[in-house]
Amino acid sequence: MQLLVAYRSDPAGFNMASYILQQLTKEGDVYRGEKFDLVIIPTPAISADWLEEKYHYDGYVFLSKHASESGDLALTCHSTGNFGDAKFGGNSNQVAIPHPHLQKSYMKHLWYKKNSFSKFDITIEATHHGPTALSKPTLFIEIGTTEKEWNDKQLCEQVAKIVVEEMSKQPTKNKVAICFGGTHYPDKFNKELLQGDFALGTVIPKHALDILDQTLFDHIISRNTEAKAALVDWSGLGKNKQKVIDLISRTSLEIVKI
Repeated sequence: MQLLVAYRSDPAGFNMASYILQQLTKEGDVYRGEKFDLVIIPTPAISADWLEEKYHYDGYVFLSKHASESGDLALTCHSTGNFGDAKFGGNSNQVAIPHPHLQKSYMKHLWYKKNSFSKFDITIEATHHGPTALSKPTLFIEIGTTEKEWNDKQLCEQVAKIVVEEMSKQPTKNKVAICFGGTHYPDKFNKELLQGDFALGTVIPKHALDILDQTLFDHIISRNTEAKAALVDWSGLGKNKQKVIDLISRTSLEIVKI
């Protein structure tokens, strides 16, 4: 069973959770459902590496706000992890176990209903921030980008309904790929997720490739046990192209250039 998690002081996460919990039964501090449970936690979601000390589940899905300097409106979804120092929760040089099949199913559902979210970019983000230490798959589902959207209960309810639908069914299993290159909002990988055959594991953007070494690479591989391929943004690798290809070539991953 999966656990939905929202931080009480996160308006978008709390608004989504407040809609969903109406359909659940409260038992202690856990809202119980047939297919998933929900908790509202008192500490920030990005620092919830402690979660398994109290709640034992098969996966963790965080409901959250999304913020960006651009201010562009976006509905986002991403795996978590730090490729260097842990500036926003989690541990340094550690990535979480991705949740590729649920991510693909959720994002395709959002895209199918894109006319209901016409003002928003529907996009994944590269892997970033905590938590990183959980031993089961971890995913962030986010509403952005300003306080207006975070506090829009109708918008939060629309997204929450999709979350409930996707959490209530078994997602289709897809081929899983680790992604290398591109920007924080990786257009090529997003297109593959929405229209292609692959579900996505950890997404390592171009700027993180500078610090990618054998130790960090091996760790990423160990957290992506379902991955059979490496999706490579061939024009988005920069000066690290040969290093990335050399690292992947020492594994059994199929290299797929996009």
